[in-house]
Amino acid sequence: MNPALLQLNTIQQSYGDHRVLNDLSLTLHQGEIGCLLGPSGCGKTTALRCIAGFESISGGEIQVNGQCISNAQSAVPPEKRQIGMVFQDYALFPHLDVATNIGFGLHRLSRGERKQRVEQWLDIVQLENAAKKYPHELSGGQQQRVALARALAPHPALLLLDEPFSNLDVSLREHLSLEVREILKVQNITAILVTHDQSEAFAIADKIGVMFNGDIEQWDTAYNLYHCPTTRSVADFIGQGVFLPGTVTGANRIEIELGILNSSTPPDCPAGSIVDVLIRPDDIVHDEASPQQATILNKAFKGAEILYTLQLASNHTVLSLVPSHYNHEIGEKIGIKLITDHFPAFKQQN
Repeated sequence: MNPALLQLNTIQQSYGDHRVLNDLSLTLHQGEIGCLLGPSGCGKTTALRCIAGFESISGGEIQVNGQCISNAQSAVPPEKRQIGMVFQDYALFPHLDVATNIGFGLHRLSRGERKQRVEQWLDIVQLENAAKKYPHELSGGQQQRVALARALAPHPALLLLDEPFSNLDVSLREHLSLEVREILKVQNITAILVTHDQSEAFAIADKIGVMFNGDIEQWDTAYNLYHCPTTRSVADFIGQGVFLPGTVTGANRIEIELGILNSSTPPDCPAGSIVDVLIRPDDIVHDEASPQQATILNKAFKGAEILYTLQLASNHTVLSLVPSHYNHEIGEKIGIKLITDHFPAFKQQN
């Protein structure tokens, strides 16, 4: 494993008596892309501003390449942290052309070196033919790439991205998130972004920290956040799904309406305990031969698939993603079955 490039050790930050970050910790290694994901007000943007040096911390420590850049007693100024940043509105200089925008932070280089570096990044972000254009002449996606090139041209140790795709439409956002990931990976650049958009986080990040109330509840891959959430809050926040009641019948065995599961049981839930089992839409498939029937309450056409809301015999509802060739009507009964028997389970809330 590469050495830790960014280390947040139980950092705290407050506005007066209001604690915004509460013992926040994470580790990001060289070449990794991290993401802080959470609802509005969870502290993710404040965390990014603390890393950048725009906010001071009242406890803990921030390290980059093993060197402390911020603690409660001292802080390295933002311009000396070797950190680049892409802002939500890109913050391009409207009176400067693309090439001059990209070269803005390269004043310490000679004219020849600066020209070479700008040309290199114009090529990387595929804007060679736009070097003399001004920001207002560019599309939103092109402006985003200029902002990325400008932030990366000085070769920072770490790149920060603050909601970098929020001003773009959905289709362009998906395309550019993959494009930005490829650029960062090819250049072996370490980066961390903040977003409230799960699709964006899943597309670009190697590790994602789901934040609530100023702390990271789970720092993990997108796959594990979706399939193996460690807390009910993460399970509820990530993706779609419903909780079905289940009864613990033995070690790692839970019985729900749809069958018996070989699932890990929550702590302090002995046999006979009632638990909540997370069922995702992709856990339930359409099966005409199945004796298990469900009634269609609602349907949402999504192109290749239809998301059905189904009512079970108990009146509990579940979701199911079904290929759109199976176009059933609301009120119709269809056969369903579980395609796996291992599901996250949580102690039932009172």
